Amino acid sequence: MKKGIIMLLAAALGLSACNKFEKGDGDMTYKIYKSEGKPKIQDGDYVKLNGVQTVETNTNPDSVMVNTYDNERPAFFAISKSMFKGDLASGLKLLGEGDSAVFKLNLDSMEKYSGQPKPKGLKSNIASFTIKIEKVLHKGKDADSIFEAKKRLFFEAEYKALNEKNKTVEPAKIAKYVADNGLKVTTAPSGLQYVISAPGNSERATLTDTVLMDYTGQFTNKKSNGALNVFDTSDAKIAKEAGIFSESVQYVPRSLPLGQLPQGVIQGIQLIGVGGKIKMILPSRLGFGENGGGPINPFTPLVFDVELKGIIKPNAAAPLAK
Repeated sequence: MKKGIIMLLAAALGLSACNKFEKGDGDMTYKIYKSEGKPKIQDGDYVKLNGVQTVETNTNPDSVMVNTYDNERPAFFAISKSMFKGDLASGLKLLGEGDSAVFKLNLDSMEKYSGQPKPKGLKSNIASFTIKIEKVLHKGKDADSIFEAKKRLFFEAEYKALNEKNKTVEPAKIAKYVADNGLKVTTAPSGLQYVISAPGNSERATLTDTVLMDYTGQFTNKKSNGALNVFDTSDAKIAKEAGIFSESVQYVPRSLPLGQLPQGVIQGIQLIGVGGKIKMILPSRLGFGENGGGPINPFTPLVFDVELKGIIKPNAAAPLAK
């Protein structure tokens, strides 16, 4: 993410970048963008926040590690005593509900006390956290058992509201993706929308088959830096561009049991043969539904681009490629 994008995020939050960085605890420095003057966060409180974490690498001055806006999923954060002077918890305690700030923290200290290894290829030893406090549930003098019950109700209410919003805007997300990409889609009776760019051969997979395929799964919204919002792919180049590349992953065509894939993907793959290519736009009911899973929120439409490389029949040793 470029620095200009960070500033655009700040502007979108109604922030002002005119303040200078101040010295906080330990090695931390910070800048308060906006203060609503509400009670500050204390040990034991429970907060809902949005944020962007970036580091400076040898190839990118603002490499994004976490962005809750891209994920459309705010974080819920239980405030505990600081692990070290200048950690994120100590920074959050400078804020109250509605406040926004950026904190610069020492990665060596974070690694030492959290056990989380530093990213590779770092140019500097600083991580930046741009934070917006959405809501605060103050513990006050509540007993632990009482506050735990309040936290559960608070989270359930916020999660329900998020799900209702996702459910309401889902059709608009799909329509916007189709329009923004100029797609001429075919809509199946199930609601699956698709574009077949190559039909492939006459072979069709059945539910008992294993399919060998290259694929990319993404959300309908782009990231704040304009990149595709990819959550999984078998393509190394796409993984690197999307910032999800992992050295531990083999980026090759994947063999997957067809019957275990999301319903919309099953339907789409059965429309093409070996050598075929298809773009599928899945409403959530054909994807991960009202519960979601992993990085996928409930009521989230998904886009899959698939190239079918082979069909492996039960007990067969090799795909039936032509």
